Amino acid sequence: MSLPSVNAPIGQTLPISVTINETAHSLDIEPRRSLADVIREDVGLTGTHLGCEHGVCGACTILVDGEPSRACLMLGVHADGAEITTIEGLAEPDGTKHPIQEAMKQAMSFQCAFCSPGFLMSTVALLRDNPNPTEAEIREELSGNLCRCTGYTSIVEGVETAVTLLGSSALGSTGDQATGGVA
Repeated sequence: MSLPSVNAPIGQTLPISVTINETAHSLDIEPRRSLADVIREDVGLTGTHLGCEHGVCGACTILVDGEPSRACLMLGVHADGAEITTIEGLAEPDGTKHPIQEAMKQAMSFQCAFCSPGFLMSTVALLRDNPNPTEAEIREELSGNLCRCTGYTSIVEGVETAVTLLGSSALGSTGDQATGGVA
């Protein structure tokens, strides 16, 4: 992908086209703005949380072309042409929770839930790539996400519950259930 120049005068905007949660968006944005700000302010999807704004906490984790990415570290102009999935893209249009969301709810994984979007998006990618991870693999994969409330045990239990829920669903027939169709 060819990245646009970010050396533009203040106030100048650049056009981008991005697909977020299967909806196409054509936007004119300032090159200095983060993808997190574009998603939250221009598209109006506020589920992507900003914690540290340095890429350390993981609260802003989204999927960019299927890969977990920190939305606070990526410039919006660099997402031109990308397929993005945010936390809002996990649930079905009728509001039915994604199996990973349901598993985290069952395990009471979160207290304040500020960190939950980042953990959920990281878990989607983990279970897509490794549908039956060990506890150590879960902890390693989620080590880039910070939670100040839980001590992580309940989050790991939520991922383990998701493995069980996804394993008892139609995973074998389509292969899409771990991601809910998210690639």
